Amino acid sequence: MLVQGRSVRLYLADGSPTGILTAEIMNWTGHALVTPRSRLGEALSRDEATRTGVYFLVGDDPDQPTKPLVYIGEGDSVIDRIKSHAKDPSKDFWSRVCIVTSKDANLTKSHVRYLEHRFVELTKRADRANLANGNEPGRKALPESDIADMEFFISQVEVILPVVGFDFLRPKGRQQPIPSVSEGPKAALAGPVELVLTSGKHGYEAHAVEVDGEITVQAGSKATTKNDFSTNGYAPLREQLIKDGRLVPTTDPQFLEFATDVAFQSASAAAAVIRNRNTNGRTSWRLVDTGQTLKEWQDAQLAATSSPP
Repeated sequence: MLVQGRSVRLYLADGSPTGILTAEIMNWTGHALVTPRSRLGEALSRDEATRTGVYFLVGDDPDQPTKPLVYIGEGDSVIDRIKSHAKDPSKDFWSRVCIVTSKDANLTKSHVRYLEHRFVELTKRADRANLANGNEPGRKALPESDIADMEFFISQVEVILPVVGFDFLRPKGRQQPIPSVSEGPKAALAGPVELVLTSGKHGYEAHAVEVDGEITVQAGSKATTKNDFSTNGYAPLREQLIKDGRLVPTTDPQFLEFATDVAFQSASAAAAVIRNRNTNGRTSWRLVDTGQTLKEWQDAQLAATSSPP
């Protein structure tokens, strides 16, 4: 099945890709304003900051470096809420903020309270970031038609946030059928690829899903504890996963087990954590359905691409 494209319009307000920027989607009334904390004064002087909306304060989690820390809030005038947070020493962690409002000013207090609750819920479900919210906001009751409108609003925010550098709402890879090469390269890119990494010698097996280059190792997958003194550039990442309780001991001292789904930015990072040594992930991971290595499958996608006339 082909995935329908869409356009996201980015505007660099000061010409810098790391400065203040706005993001919009065609035929969507929403508007996102993103700024580093160092430019907060300038960003809050813009009209968007005086509207009713939701906002995300995002920074590094000092207690868990493998995850960002996010605070999700709402306000009738988000400028007042963010100014308050900027003075709060308990929220010193954040380095960037994203403010989401509506261009037609149709978001009400009830709408943004609903959005706040849902964004907290979705962040927890995605498990890509830790939440700095002390109390989970309750869901605001809305008419059925308003709920439908807000769920559509949420779906657009889920598209925009990764584009501007925030992926804490993005679901991890899910088990779905693998598109065949015969369907064409565009179709093949539309779905996850189920992968497996095994070791007959050491007896461990790990399952993962690849989506757009990201490898999500599934809960229950095994990793070896064997240390053969080979180089492992991902040893700090592995140790952090153990410290975080996401890679835990088993009853068999030869293995560790993934307690939750864990997303990696590359196949090699995932393989190195599992094998406890530097590993070429493209040749180590194999497709569950065909037995091809990830490299062989990727090469087949390239070979199936026809040259333009």
